[in-house]
Amino acid sequence: MRINFLGRVVDEPEIRAGFIGCGSHGFRNIFPCFQFTPVNLIATCDLDLARAQAFAKKFGAERRYTDFREMLAKEKLDAVFIVLGADKSGRPIYPKIAAECLRAGVNVFIEKPPAATCADVELMRAAAEASGKFVMCGLKKMFVPAYRKAKELTNEPDFGQVNLALLERNERMPSQEEFDAFMHRGEAGNVAHFLDHLCHPASALVMLMGMPSALYYDRSANGSAMITFNFPGGALASLSINCSGTTNGSMERVMLVGDKGRQIVVENSLRVWYHRNAPKPAGQGYGSTPDFFCGKPGETSAYWEPEFSLGQLYSKGLFLLGFYDEVNEFARAILERRQPKLGTIDHMWQITRIFEAVAQGPRKRVELEPQPQPTAVAHA
Repeated sequence: MRINFLGRVVDEPEIRAGFIGCGSHGFRNIFPCFQFTPVNLIATCDLDLARAQAFAKKFGAERRYTDFREMLAKEKLDAVFIVLGADKSGRPIYPKIAAECLRAGVNVFIEKPPAATCADVELMRAAAEASGKFVMCGLKKMFVPAYRKAKELTNEPDFGQVNLALLERNERMPSQEEFDAFMHRGEAGNVAHFLDHLCHPASALVMLMGMPSALYYDRSANGSAMITFNFPGGALASLSINCSGTTNGSMERVMLVGDKGRQIVVENSLRVWYHRNAPKPAGQGYGSTPDFFCGKPGETSAYWEPEFSLGQLYSKGLFLLGFYDEVNEFARAILERRQPKLGTIDHMWQITRIFEAVAQGPRKRVELEPQPQPTAVAHA
């Protein structure tokens, strides 16, 4: 039994879930999704017992734990949500914990970033394949409704093929010295923050265009950067890393250009434009067209933006930012006995591979494997 969008109690199945890590991100963005998704929260787990108790009481869990192994042993769970942070070296701590949970026989949801190296992703892949369960990552830009609409529009016959993409993101690109300290000496520095935030444009790029085949970037003295991606079919993409732009407004923007006179713009993960070249009257070329307002509806540009005057689900941050969709996809995949469609182990590998390539430093063309390759796996 669960409550549907209309507040009615309906006879529908739910997954039995535990939650590892009672912190601020989970409190704001993941726990609240359970009221809208087929998730029955059974138990919470946190090293701080008082916090685990408070979250259990607030979000309706039956029991609380300080040891996730005890929770897995005592509760009959279909899944666990793991929302933690990084260790002292800045590396995500998901891989080993996720692998252990998979081997215990539950499906696993983790937050981004999934890992700092592809070898750590392979650790989770091996555990998933051995257990018959799956691990999914909350790569939220793959689930943002505005980006999913953009992807849908690229599949329209009149759009053609994407041949150019431009992405903008407010961020600071670490220096080569910072990357070396993170990758080789275990110093978190600014790189841990960059790894966390690179997941956003990288996951949007992979969802919209697939895995790039190569990348090259250059970095300014103050930490801005421009990354160029090549794709197997000949398309190009650029990611502008702007470290000095305002955060009081749009922090990101995406433009996709097709080969049939169409382009799509997503502004601030919210507004979507679909631009078409409107037909012009015969005989009116450059310099001889007195009226720009030509073309019928359906022949010119289209625009989508949610309204905020009503209490609609689509105007809530949980829905606009993709959190609902990622939690719902995780739960539905379990109930339907299938693999998730987004945030998959392959997507985790691809995002992490892009990070590894960037960490090699500027002014180097780095070839990227289109599919995950076998990696030597260290056992947890």
